[in-house]
Amino acid sequence: MNKINYIIVAFSILILAGCNSFLDRSPISNANENIFYQTEEDFIVAVDAAYNSLYTLYGPESLPSFFGELMSDNAYSDNNVGNVKDYEAFDTHIGMDPSNSLVLSFWNDYYKSIFIINNILSKSSNVDFGSKMPLQAEVRFLRALYYFDMVRAWGDIPLVLTPLSVSEALKQPRTRQKEVYEAIIDDLKFAAGNLPDKARERFVGAANADAANTLLGKVYLTTGNKSEAEKTLKQVYKKFSLVPYADLWDTSKKNGAESIFEIQYKGGKANPYSSYWAMFSPLENKVLTAWGAGLNQASEDLWNSYEPEDIRRDLSIQNGYISSTDEFINVKYCIKWRDLDAELNNRREASDNNFIILRYADVLLMLTEATGDPAYLNEVRDRAGLPHYGDARYPSQYNTIALACEHERQVEFALEFHRWFDLIRTGRAISVLKNSLKNVTITEKQLLLPIPLEVVSQNPTIIVQNEAYL
Repeated sequence: MNKINYIIVAFSILILAGCNSFLDRSPISNANENIFYQTEEDFIVAVDAAYNSLYTLYGPESLPSFFGELMSDNAYSDNNVGNVKDYEAFDTHIGMDPSNSLVLSFWNDYYKSIFIINNILSKSSNVDFGSKMPLQAEVRFLRALYYFDMVRAWGDIPLVLTPLSVSEALKQPRTRQKEVYEAIIDDLKFAAGNLPDKARERFVGAANADAANTLLGKVYLTTGNKSEAEKTLKQVYKKFSLVPYADLWDTSKKNGAESIFEIQYKGGKANPYSSYWAMFSPLENKVLTAWGAGLNQASEDLWNSYEPEDIRRDLSIQNGYISSTDEFINVKYCIKWRDLDAELNNRREASDNNFIILRYADVLLMLTEATGDPAYLNEVRDRAGLPHYGDARYPSQYNTIALACEHERQVEFALEFHRWFDLIRTGRAISVLKNSLKNVTITEKQLLLPIPLEVVSQNPTIIVQNEAYL
């Protein structure tokens, strides 16, 4: 396994250790960093290395997983290992506070990844080579993706676009959300204008113009700019196609016609394998998997949200299992990343599943959200074999385009780290959570995570805590 080690000086001193899925080359150490960035090949190696951050930032125990899914009505946690209280705070919304160790870990993971990206951009600005603009566009896409996650989770955040010294980092205040979104949009426009489309991406899984436009469309929706969202998403419309739903989760059909941006994993304990199946399987089942972490278990609310004829339910969720003592265990769990042939790495399956961050169904449903036209949504329902919105057989409880989009996104992207982000974007998070089986009452201020206590303590006159946690 290759490791890329940098001294991270933005808000803490951290070490990044990367895996070699996107990169199988010599490591870059802090000691030789200044002499490393000389040639085009050097920058290709560095940019490839930057993709390793996706393994951490979109892994099963990541901010998108816990904030994007576990905090919603879709999922709950059975985890009983580690600091259980901190996991439960994401699940129940009770006891979330600035000392939460997961919140600090997520914050540090994002900033150390952004530091590496900023360093590449800074070093490349002083060197001329043929692929300079496309390589800068790749890492600017990643930076936009990461800041988009952060600004939705924390609100105002320090916006760092250049490498900082320790003293500079300690003086960096939080930046208003509006300015953070402006920087995200700028990065994505640059990426869309300087990257090839998906069909010509630099390597399988690389950032591409279609991914940049898809993410930009979602950013516009999040900021309430539906006209720009429509314009941007239509640049991607019809360039991809929906595949059979089961194919999305088939390890022999990775990077299919629906995939726009997908994290690349390779099964086997000697490789950068995925662990979604091991971590999302039922707690200590020892039948389905060697162990089972019990994270992000499917809720009854999610199970009941599927229409009776929806093929996606049984391709997404398993309703219980038989234990080693022939007892039926009534727990619902995600099977999208099931890998029955995975090699074991101690008590964890070293699985071969990729993880899709952006896919074409998302483009279609966002287009309906942006335009109010159900035709795009109905394309997704066609794949699921369900009646169209507007048909007499369509479920009457989803009697507006907004509710229809909310329902379709819940079942289409079940447990794929979308749900809580979606509900916050549409202003429905508080109501849906209260009316779910979680039955939790939260305020709008609690839709944001606390700034980590360690960060506020290091910068008490600079960093102000989010209001819900004062």
